[in-house]
Amino acid sequence: MTIQVAKLSDPAVRAFVTAVNAHDRAAFEAVLAPDATMSDDGADRDLADWTDREIFSSRGHMEVDNESNGGRALIARYSNDTWGEMKTRWSFTVDDGGRIIRFETGQA
Repeated sequence: MTIQVAKLSDPAVRAFVTAVNAHDRAAFEAVLAPDATMSDDGADRDLADWTDREIFSSRGHMEVDNESNGGRALIARYSNDTWGEMKTRWSFTVDDGGRIIRFETGQA
């Protein structure tokens, strides 16, 4: 069962998913700390390159099926024009100011 984005527990994660699904690069960048990092399937990636390729230029979309760790860990069906749909896991580290300093994703 899909969790409505508006009902996601963590405000930063909710903003992240909202920005991804709206293809809103400015809102996406606003929720990230300036020195944010990320990994995909356990390998650190260049955040700007990865997000452009996997989210914005390929119309990425997240349907969240489950959240844990206070809303900072998600299981989601992620789809984009490059890879189609896959079951993915996401975990987020959020700083004291409410901005994401790191996210990790990969196939679930």
